[in-house]
Amino acid sequence: MITVLFFSMLSAVTLPEGAAPEALNFSHFPDRLHAFVWRNWRLAPLDRMAEVVGATEADVRTVGKAMGLPDPPEITGTQLQRTYITLIRANWHLLNYEQLLQLLGWDEARLAYTLQEDDFLFIKLGSLKPSCPPLAYAPPTEAVKAREAEIAAIVKARFGDAAGVSVDPLLSFVDHLSAPFEATQETKGASLFDPRFCYSYFALYGDPLIESDPFPENYLKRLSASGVNGVWLQGVLYTLAPFPWQPELSDKWEQRLERLRELTERAAANGMGIYMYLNEPRTMPLAFYDKHPELRGVTEGSHAAMCTSALEVRDYIRESVARICEAAPQLAGFFTITASENLTNCWSHHRGNECARCGACNPGEVIAEVNGAIQAGIDQAGGNARLFAWDWGWADDWAPAAIAALPAKVSLMSVSEWSMPINRGGIESSVGEYSISTVGPGPRAQRHWKLAQERGLSTLAKIQANNTWELSAVPHIPAVANVAKHVEGLRDTGVTGLMLGWTLGGHPSPNLEVVYELGKKREDGSLPSADEALETVAARRFGPAAPEMVAAWKEISAAFSEFPYNGGVVYNAPLQMGPANPLWAAPTGYRATMVGIPYDDLGSWCSIYPPEVFIGQLEKTAAGFDAGAKRMRASIADDTPTEYKKAIQEESNITEAAYIHFQSVANQARYVLSRNAVAEGKLPEAEASSMKKTMKEIIQAELELAERLYQLQTNDSRLGFEATNQYFYTPMDLAEKVLNCEWLLTKD
Repeated sequence: MITVLFFSMLSAVTLPEGAAPEALNFSHFPDRLHAFVWRNWRLAPLDRMAEVVGATEADVRTVGKAMGLPDPPEITGTQLQRTYITLIRANWHLLNYEQLLQLLGWDEARLAYTLQEDDFLFIKLGSLKPSCPPLAYAPPTEAVKAREAEIAAIVKARFGDAAGVSVDPLLSFVDHLSAPFEATQETKGASLFDPRFCYSYFALYGDPLIESDPFPENYLKRLSASGVNGVWLQGVLYTLAPFPWQPELSDKWEQRLERLRELTERAAANGMGIYMYLNEPRTMPLAFYDKHPELRGVTEGSHAAMCTSALEVRDYIRESVARICEAAPQLAGFFTITASENLTNCWSHHRGNECARCGACNPGEVIAEVNGAIQAGIDQAGGNARLFAWDWGWADDWAPAAIAALPAKVSLMSVSEWSMPINRGGIESSVGEYSISTVGPGPRAQRHWKLAQERGLSTLAKIQANNTWELSAVPHIPAVANVAKHVEGLRDTGVTGLMLGWTLGGHPSPNLEVVYELGKKREDGSLPSADEALETVAARRFGPAAPEMVAAWKEISAAFSEFPYNGGVVYNAPLQMGPANPLWAAPTGYRATMVGIPYDDLGSWCSIYPPEVFIGQLEKTAAGFDAGAKRMRASIADDTPTEYKKAIQEESNITEAAYIHFQSVANQARYVLSRNAVAEGKLPEAEASSMKKTMKEIIQAELELAERLYQLQTNDSRLGFEATNQYFYTPMDLAEKVLNCEWLLTKD
């Protein structure tokens, strides 16, 4: 269980509200109660659902059965542990905090910790909690019964008697990836790139050393067979070492360090290193500074930074890191972010001028000082752990001073594709986030690597080998040729290691195998070309179908290069939700949230792109993925061995899922654009009538895409999942989209 003393000891817990606008109404259900029962039918235990709404289990069961749902499944503790973010998101517009806590079985402190520390979840939810009146059970009226019957008829016609039931149940992939495994190829040879590390495909982000096993041994073996030799997890210093100003906040720190020791030893036995991500020092509530005003730095809202210009803070970082290294001597290293969504050092949000101490310092020197404190802790422990200072979020004019002041043992890591110039649909811009649609390395990273190398520092490239926020709801984006070209281009930059992905991208895949092949020297000392690496991996995975599979990867990669890339697009558009995102008859008034809830915020979806360009580029992308999936399926011959046939089908299904996501975003954008134009009332009657007809066609197309993705997800539990967001959607959400579309089709 997550340690929550951080909140409970400092002050009374206040759950964040933000603007608290009125919650949305999901009109395809007869009322909010039915939306609640539908969404939680396969996510929450029936007794908890009943408790939340003041009903009996029999009452709740009757509501679900009246909508045509099968018997509810048993919800295990493991499922609740791994889907709590999905549960929170599903109920964000349905329950107030009190009832949400009942459903989760949590106290306020745990939810407060999760909203702040679990990959800034409250930001992903829009930094606001919709205002929801208490939800209470009431016997159905005749009108409600009539709508229940309509829903049941749709469910029966579309999903039979098993709506939401999966052949491959939710989270089954955890067992699949943890099952016994023996590698069939050697992936421990020398590589140009060492380390090559990624995040666990299914680790819990918030408190991974307490809550679950992030790195089962057989999962590590599978990663190793894909050419990976390291994994990473988040660390929060006050949970890993005594917090000197209030030690009770560090409850269970010894237990975490013991677990870390065990994990690092297990990983080392499998040829893998574990790296810890540090984003320090964490902010403290303002009440903390009543007793420790000398530590206070820049203030944001109800929290303030612990100023790293204060020697006591740097000593705390050094001592904590030393304690970690001493407890887990086989820890491979750390990497840091010093300018992120979380406020940490006073310059982390580019506002260090508001601090009397840091305002007088060069921002780059403050960043280097934080990394210096961590390196000092490593040195104090006398271990071999490495430190990678990641330049994510650094202003361009900070980098020279930061790199110049880093300790000599520190390595510099830079996002390879960042600042790469692109032109999509005639719109010129540059990459400012992670991208596979763009082939790096870009000028920013090369500039920073050169500065570091001139100082004698080693350098690493941060890439996304499997997927990005362009699409994280599939295990990997099969634009493998783009990945291959990117890594081929890195071989001449002097970088000696690769971070293979942020929290997304830890599934064994052909993408990861291609990365490894491109760094592996052959017996004659030469390195394979991108095409040769693609062919080697395809032959290993797909046998005689390899030439067609490589052709499909190249077709997909070319199409993906048309993707309307922009940071605003990848964070705000419904790329992760795909057809699970509802269509709205009228504007919601809500702004899209960061890879959270897209709503119908077309302006944020499109970002720098005119809507027609945005839609057109997505349709080009989708068409290439659709063609690639069809080419893959056509490569299966009657005599294709079963092993290869299964691999081809799996790759084609992932490709089809990606096609559905991209096509759905185009559809949704076209629908919102048309809806808004009609609502303005300025169109000639004939044009308005034609646009309404187009909207009906889009609704029907969305219904069909939701059904297709439903079939894919019920047979592959990986679809829709990403480690820090958990399930963006489940089969029940896709079935709800069908209800949503059927309801809209009955409206004028």
